[in-house]
Amino acid sequence: MEAKRRTGTNGTKRKLTGAASIRGKAKRSTDNGSFEAAIQRAVNGGGTVSVGVVNLVKNTLVTAISGARDVGGEMGTAAIAAVRGSIRAASEIGADLGAVARYSIMGTIQAAEQIGGELGGAARSATRDAVKTTRDVGGDVSRVASEAIQGTADAARRLGADVGSLVQDAARGAVEAADRIGSATGRAVRTTVAEAVSGTKALAGGANSSRPARRRRRA
Repeated sequence: MEAKRRTGTNGTKRKLTGAASIRGKAKRSTDNGSFEAAIQRAVNGGGTVSVGVVNLVKNTLVTAISGARDVGGEMGTAAIAAVRGSIRAASEIGADLGAVARYSIMGTIQAAEQIGGELGGAARSATRDAVKTTRDVGGDVSRVASEAIQGTADAARRLGADVGSLVQDAARGAVEAADRIGSATGRAVRTTVAEAVSGTKALAGGANSSRPARRRRRA
């Protein structure tokens, strides 16, 4: 009986290894101190944010999620953790939170494209948490919302995706976060988001007319 109990327990562990290990890997890769330390290294001593943040976030997410059965679910969880870790790390050293948010969103969307995830969902969840985390650390939420939308547009253009559609997804995420903030700050975020969306749409018009937009991948 004792041998059977041991066998049964081990069997259960083997069954949990697949999904659980993916979730654990994603969390360890994005939530722990090593990731935040890496973000801090991507910001130089003068507080200037390097484009290395884009590749750091992208590579972290791709490594964490590659092989996952539920790419969409894992992508959302890991992206939120990566953006949260990036902004918190930048806040601790007094770096530009807006620039960090912009590059983190770019890395998140590029990772979603590389692993076959849904780009709109990645943009929405990452932007929502960027605004929320910025509020938690006492940063300028309106600026971060604007930069997150700009980062979404930048990523969409680089990937040949539908800029207008992805920007709308990011805007929804920012507004969702603004609704939870409430008061004058929430209203300011809404205004900033509307202005940023209008600006990126104007820029997207010429770019989208010059070449067909790639379809957004879905998990």
